Amino acid sequence: MDMFDVVIIGAGVVGSAVARELSRYNFSIGVLEKELDVACGNSSRNTGMLHAGFTYKPGSLKALCAVEGNREFDRVAEELDVPFHRTGKLVVGFTEQDRKNLLKYKEIGERNGVEGMEIIGKDKMNQIDPNAGGEFAMYVPSSGILDPMQYTIALAENACLNGVRFLLGCQAVSIDRDKESGFYSIGTEHHGERKEIRSRWIVNCAGMYASEISQMLGYPYYPVKGFKGEYYVLDKKAGKYLSIPVYPAPNDRGGFATHATPTMDGNVLVGPDSYITEDREDYKATKEHMDGLFEDGKKMFPQMKREYFIRNFAGIRWKRYDPDTGEILDFLLEADEDHPCTVNLVGIESPGVTCALPLARRAVSIIVQKEHPEPNQQFTPFRKGIRRFYEMTLEQKGKAIEENGDFGEIVCRCESVTKAEILEAIHNPLGVHTVTGIKNRTRASMGRCQGGYCETRITALIEKECGVLETQVRYNKEHSYIFTGKVR
Repeated sequence: MDMFDVVIIGAGVVGSAVARELSRYNFSIGVLEKELDVACGNSSRNTGMLHAGFTYKPGSLKALCAVEGNREFDRVAEELDVPFHRTGKLVVGFTEQDRKNLLKYKEIGERNGVEGMEIIGKDKMNQIDPNAGGEFAMYVPSSGILDPMQYTIALAENACLNGVRFLLGCQAVSIDRDKESGFYSIGTEHHGERKEIRSRWIVNCAGMYASEISQMLGYPYYPVKGFKGEYYVLDKKAGKYLSIPVYPAPNDRGGFATHATPTMDGNVLVGPDSYITEDREDYKATKEHMDGLFEDGKKMFPQMKREYFIRNFAGIRWKRYDPDTGEILDFLLEADEDHPCTVNLVGIESPGVTCALPLARRAVSIIVQKEHPEPNQQFTPFRKGIRRFYEMTLEQKGKAIEENGDFGEIVCRCESVTKAEILEAIHNPLGVHTVTGIKNRTRASMGRCQGGYCETRITALIEKECGVLETQVRYNKEHSYIFTGKVR
């Protein structure tokens, strides 16, 4: 039976951040994740924005953590070796009501501590980015773009290197506490087998399933509502026309309609729209919403063309709400004596990526104040990512190939990903061997052909390096086997 001081349920961006912050101390730490990799839920299904914090109620946990997370991210990105660019953001308007809303949220942002915001006209907008839609805008220089998958992976790998154990494919199905020993017994399903795990502390970071875990811990079941949004991914031919995220003026409730955002890799994301879903994992894309996104997207990004479309996807923000009034509620982070040795996080949606480390520090401080642990003297905040051949200079490429011949073999032509990068991804610290796990670590199959050339080559390398049969290679989930037998 596995036994830990602290078990974290959920390995999204917040769970991975909690794991990293806990690893600063001498705890035995386990992370339970029902999927075969980290960042399989909404931690990867979002726009990849580092939010500034101007749409959140002053004094709220969202506002405090967004501003805190934004200010520290240059340092965090350097420590974890993750791509980040503080691009700024244009929040554009067309009507006088838009102007009023921009002034309203500028004031809220200033109360929250967001610095440098200004209302600008068309001339200055054109200086910043002539391809942005709108007649005027609020310019927010502190906003930025990041890769949320790479960020979550980096947090998890850094935690792993500092001693945290990740149990992937391990779903918590029951929780009981022995009052005499003080230990929690967590019933899990792990690769089709029932298994019991014991821990003195439990931290609920289960994302879309946080309400269910909350109830297992003895807290109330908190009602949540799923706001689904669909996205277009445009290829890099469109990326040359957009250098800054372009958002429409927020509505009276602080919500945004469709926006256009450049990615760290030169693509453009257009979306999301927003509508209610009841299904926890309703990630299908629909023609109706894709058509609507196309029309709305052109208002933000006039260069949007169908010839640039290479993929679409959907994400769901599970918001905690008051069932009597319908009001959307703040993030919930709680711990009390009636639920000993637990920290409960529910309703962590946007801006969860920006807020992950500030939330993690608050969660960890609750445990530290009660346990008074010794610091982990071997802790390091640093983690090195996979060297990307695509980003090297010609001289660096030559040297890399001289040192390691696998850099001389291109596996993914669209993104210029080499065999050396694929092999390093396969041997990642978390032990992830799915096709999407390799994709998310290297960008192989994210280009124009979407894996048409490289996916079979990736699966062959997984077979060889992991010593598995072709029928054992999985795309992303437990039973997502790619092959039923031998293929050419």
